[in-house]
Amino acid sequence: MEKISQTYESSIADVLEASAVAQSVVHQLRRAHGQFVHRFLHHFSRVDLRPAEFCVLALIAERPGRKQSEIATALGIQRANFVALMNDLESRCLTERRSAPNDRRSYALYLTPAGQHLLADARRAEADFEADCLERLGSPRAREQFLTLLSRLIG
Repeated sequence: MEKISQTYESSIADVLEASAVAQSVVHQLRRAHGQFVHRFLHHFSRVDLRPAEFCVLALIAERPGRKQSEIATALGIQRANFVALMNDLESRCLTERRSAPNDRRSYALYLTPAGQHLLADARRAEADFEADCLERLGSPRAREQFLTLLSRLIG
């Protein structure tokens, strides 16, 4: 026997699909973001990282010694938010700040050995997450098209 709540939820979904909202970029991006966060947290739960934290660790690993302001700008994270994020990563002993060699007012960022280890585990979670995304998109070509379209929206 079908539950009343399932019937109600189905009829709400039908109403939405028949509405102009279903064709709204705003609505679809909001839904995609929610699904992205949900799936990301599922795949990355074993390493206890949020999307921004993963991106920061990955970029520091690729570019060790870059200034804090450069990493924040490259990732599109506001300075105040980035400082709080770095404070958290540093308190977890995943990153360290050192005085920048040419500018003592700035900090250069590095991963600690614990940060490198966690990032290696996170890369495996990233591979699983990417495989899930690729399966949903259908092909490597569709993935590239998707990234191109997202870049257009961002830029």
